[in-house]
Amino acid sequence: MTAQPAFRADAHADRCTAEVVSVGEDGIRLSDTVFYPEGGGQPGDTGWLTWDGGTTVIRDARKADGPDTVLHVPDAEQPLPPEGAAVTAIIDWPRRHRLMRMHTALHLLCSVIDGDVTGGQIGADKSRLDFNIGSQHPDKEALSEALNRLVAEDHPVRVRSIAADELAAQSELVRTMSVQPPTSGGTVRLVEIEGVDLQPCGGTHVASTGEIGPLRVGKVESKGRQNRRINIHLAEE
Repeated sequence: MTAQPAFRADAHADRCTAEVVSVGEDGIRLSDTVFYPEGGGQPGDTGWLTWDGGTTVIRDARKADGPDTVLHVPDAEQPLPPEGAAVTAIIDWPRRHRLMRMHTALHLLCSVIDGDVTGGQIGADKSRLDFNIGSQHPDKEALSEALNRLVAEDHPVRVRSIAADELAAQSELVRTMSVQPPTSGGTVRLVEIEGVDLQPCGGTHVASTGEIGPLRVGKVESKGRQNRRINIHLAEE
């Protein structure tokens, strides 16, 4: 893999060229890829690999030997590219962009709820976070208003890094109790929504909150005595 794979270098890239490194029962490894592998609650990308004389449908992308090594899992009975072949990796961009919008929206949700995140799931149609907030039961209309205000303010979203030992001294930055911070070479990847939120995250995000579009808070559910599950949707749904 390159030092920074295409899906990290530019979350808005929908394709890249690469060489087939290996083809096995577990999937296809490439020298570079725009496919984000499942992790941190975000599903793996789907899409296609094309090469001279063939195309295969990729139904999932998963982590392999490290956080930036991706297994491209083809649909059953698909043609497979030969090792060493030059391919174009193409993601299902509309699906990915929805996941990016949703993932960034969950960061906004973290910023308006005072409590640790105990679980979550990112989907193209619906996403949710579980918060340890005791007996509180947040009002979904007030949450919708707060989230849409942050969207309308169009805060820039940036990626930066911090040394792992610095993060250990700033434990308040880690909001998600169930997912380990994304660490590589002694540094941790941070996603910053300017003036709103800063936390470790390995996922893909939009460039600014305005790109998310209007949001709607769905059900606020009790999941035990301490946990509340907050579901969000893109308002177009």
